[in-house]
Amino acid sequence: MRITGYRSLRTVHRWGRPVGDANGFIAGGVTEVPVVLVETDRGLTGVGLGAHADAPRVFPALDGQDPRAVTALYDRMLAHTFKSGHGGATFGTIGAFDMALWDLKAKMADEPLWRTLGAADRFVPGYASGLDIALGDDELVALYSGWAERGFTGAKLKGGLDADRDTTRLLAVADVLRGNTRSPALMLDVNESWGRHQAVRLLSRIESRVDITWIEEPVRRWDVAGNRAVGRAARAAVASGENLTGLEQFRPLLAADAVQVVQTASVWGITHFLRVATLAHGRDLPVSPVGYEANPLAHAAAATPNHLVTEVQDTGMPVGVTVDQVVADGGIVLGDTPGLGITVDEAAVAELAAGAGWSHPDGPHVRPPAAGLRLVPEPGGSGVEGLGRLESEQGERAAKERTP
Repeated sequence: MRITGYRSLRTVHRWGRPVGDANGFIAGGVTEVPVVLVETDRGLTGVGLGAHADAPRVFPALDGQDPRAVTALYDRMLAHTFKSGHGGATFGTIGAFDMALWDLKAKMADEPLWRTLGAADRFVPGYASGLDIALGDDELVALYSGWAERGFTGAKLKGGLDADRDTTRLLAVADVLRGNTRSPALMLDVNESWGRHQAVRLLSRIESRVDITWIEEPVRRWDVAGNRAVGRAARAAVASGENLTGLEQFRPLLAADAVQVVQTASVWGITHFLRVATLAHGRDLPVSPVGYEANPLAHAAAATPNHLVTEVQDTGMPVGVTVDQVVADGGIVLGDTPGLGITVDEAAVAELAAGAGWSHPDGPHVRPPAAGLRLVPEPGGSGVEGLGRLESEQGERAAKERTP
């Protein structure tokens, strides 16, 4: 079998609620989901999810190759781009292709990827993560009540703009989850919005009232001294790594014991996750993959000995995408469909109109000027009001630009 080409699609996820974090949010709750389809000369197609803007530059490393050599092809893609570096969009492209290659490999074996990777159990423990910073208190409780009905005992909230508001929200979600456990696991993700001068002080205030399992990205992702300082001062573990691209970026943090829960993002691919998990395992550290559309890393997590828990962000799927898995019993139950179990209805995707959210200039993927520099809570008590105004204004500008 040989790789003959690829095709790019773009669908959307309709969350039914605003989604975002301390850096911004998408008020309309509709975000784009890039899909890459890798084609072969025997009619099998591999599915990868995630942005792949550098596909024309990376694909020559795969063209004509046997897709079964997944890890060798991963290194071939890295080698193909080594002069200019493999960070950012390039690493995302490599990850999307890598995901599609693993999908192909398992399809060729006529088995689900979790079996191809050697897992014994189809169940992957998870925690609920609502990307919920823009939700009001009642909406927050309603959202996590739905997660509790599915058996979840842990939740991660978005915060970082107002420590008192974060505390109130964490306590409210803890009350919801106590229907399943007397001691819920509570995580707080501030998405690098604190500076070193704030993180220890603000986390101490929150921990005086809430038992936090981990604090996620309290300072910049590469700040070894800052992450270590937070970890030494806090009862909670420090979790980070979802935005690191390559083992070389993990090594300084792990060598300094600056991170206690090692994370990776689905958009960087399956091979990256497996290698980071091995690196963490060598230091007796747990790994926790960050959720994304269709939870593709769940298959690899099932086969990873130091897997702690997987982030699950939603129970729905993007338009035109179906996945053989069930979110239940506090985790993900993987099915038996060969490969990743992902099916794409290209006709349904083709009917979609353009325009969705992650790429908004004022959305959660753009660092605001005040990040890491706030001495007091954001105006309005939560900071969300200001972020919402920016997102709304941007949406209005975009709508005017689309008007003939």
